[in-house]
Amino acid sequence: MTTATGHTEAIPASRVIGTNVYNTAGEHIGDIEDVMLEKTSNGIMFAVIGFGGFLGIGEKYHAIPWASLDYDKGKRGYVVPYNREQLQAAPSYSVNELTEDDGLKARDASYSYYKVDPYWQ
Repeated sequence: MTTATGHTEAIPASRVIGTNVYNTAGEHIGDIEDVMLEKTSNGIMFAVIGFGGFLGIGEKYHAIPWASLDYDKGKRGYVVPYNREQLQAAPSYSVNELTEDDGLKARDASYSYYKVDPYWQ
């Protein structure tokens, strides 16, 4: 089954991880490093996107609400509706911080910052 934007509803995480992510200006901003799953609701909490760093050193991770990502077949990657300044000012985390408090701290900060309606309410 496809969604309103023509994308399938089901996709293996292995196909998502490593996919390029672009901002609204078409600039490559990072890659999907992982997806955080919420086991109790069977949903995706957020995509973990790696920004910056070199060979894993100095890289920060952003929790981007899954609903904010839109796959662009032409780019063969996801596009987020945020500009460079918004992304640079967004909350960022270490890998360990992403999972603190069962990921709720990063999830809540992300949905609040990006002004995305919480799926859990």
